[in-house]
Amino acid sequence: MNEKIKIVLGYITITLLWGSTWLAIRVGLDSLTPMFAVGVRFFIASIFVFIIMKISKVKLQTDSLSIKLYLFLAFFSFIIPFSLVYWGEQYVPSGLASVIFGVFPFFVILFSWILLPDGSIGIYKSIGVLAGFLGITIIFWDDISLDFADYSLGMIAILVSATIQGFVAVIIKKHGSKLNPLSMNFVPLLITGIVLIPVGLLFENRESLVFDSKAIYSILYLAFFGTVVTFTIYFWLMQKINVVILSLSTFLTPIIALILGAILLSEKLTANHILGSSLVLIGILFANFRGLVKYYKDREKNQID
Repeated sequence: MNEKIKIVLGYITITLLWGSTWLAIRVGLDSLTPMFAVGVRFFIASIFVFIIMKISKVKLQTDSLSIKLYLFLAFFSFIIPFSLVYWGEQYVPSGLASVIFGVFPFFVILFSWILLPDGSIGIYKSIGVLAGFLGITIIFWDDISLDFADYSLGMIAILVSATIQGFVAVIIKKHGSKLNPLSMNFVPLLITGIVLIPVGLLFENRESLVFDSKAIYSILYLAFFGTVVTFTIYFWLMQKINVVILSLSTFLTPIIALILGAILLSEKLTANHILGSSLVLIGILFANFRGLVKYYKDREKNQID
């Protein structure tokens, strides 16, 4: 299969799956506490990754740079940012949380400018990110309360999480090109599970834990599809495409969540949802404008030759 087709399919896959994780998380939190749920999700995901590595005969990379990246990812891509998001969403409405986390691509641009001097950002990517963020704001406008006093700490937590994730994305783009996407996942996921499961049991209400079918199905879905499949593809894409373009998938996941909510939960789609989604798609096209022009020019040239 052509690599460009693989990249497009990979981008679509992570967008669809990460869009569905919001629903799966909502279902799981009816039975499990946040930190414990995150820890179990990632611990089970690490087992899945280990099995796939054994079947695929992928060896764990143990050079000094790989070990540093494993530890870096464990704490700054999983433990800290996911803890902040789950904690923050206890106090912040989901719509406002989505808008706040929508700053993620802006931090990717900022850290790319600082750390990737050879990375191409350009006017089209900048306009695309602005249009996408505006679209997300419009989508969730009705859900955003203007009284932020009660949300301040939760908002700060989600903002810090987005900042950290933006920094991590650029670091992995810069230093993680030689890491296999599977081994890049295994150690950080395992460490995250080992850390967060005890944290959840020690500091959260153990009496509220209910291991019913909703909890089990939610955890298994999030562990395999929402973690193993998505992060493996994500790290592979990071080695193939511009990190700013990849970060724009953050704008698409809420749209998928809205569509799934309308289909599965009979939630209503409003004019704001449609307008905002259109702006997001326009932003994605703008960000990819130069690449699309180059693609069609190369295609025409090949046809002439």
